[in-house]
Amino acid sequence: MTTTAQDIITLKLERNFDVMDANHDGYLDWTDCQKLADRYIQAYKLDKNDRRARALQVFCQMQWLELLRHAGVDGDRLTKEQYVTANRLAAIDTSRLNVTEGGGHAIFDVIDVNEDNEISKDEFARFLRDVWKSDAPDAMDSFTKLDTDGDGAISRHEFIRAIREHYLSNDPDAPGSMFFGRV
Repeated sequence: MTTTAQDIITLKLERNFDVMDANHDGYLDWTDCQKLADRYIQAYKLDKNDRRARALQVFCQMQWLELLRHAGVDGDRLTKEQYVTANRLAAIDTSRLNVTEGGGHAIFDVIDVNEDNEISKDEFARFLRDVWKSDAPDAMDSFTKLDTDGDGAISRHEFIRAIREHYLSNDPDAPGSMFFGRV
């Protein structure tokens, strides 16, 4: 199948699904989302009562409920297609939870280990390796793309912008489209 511009968001979301499907059963349920949150907590050695861990947990719970709502399913699990559709809808519906903003801030706070309000190259590499289990050879190239002002670090603004692009941009060369390596 040839990839066209309108398929870029789907490709990114399908990649997310594949990484999140912890037991590789072809479905996502709450336990898969919980395992992703746990990967952050374990990778960054956060106490479950740490404010960053709690914010991440709350965001994951809210996002999961929003995905179920947007998928319109009766059950508590999503196929890849339902996940993609629900994410597309949740990303543009900010009436309850702004997925592209809320999650970005919670994640940024975890990744920014030294709390200097920017993500260094080492902090970003740890995020890709320990949380997303990314071994794409070009994944670290995305650091340079995400660092849009070229100062050697990803600011909170640059990170949130990239999250927005990840969910909303059909441009394969947009920094957020290369979050986990080239699509």
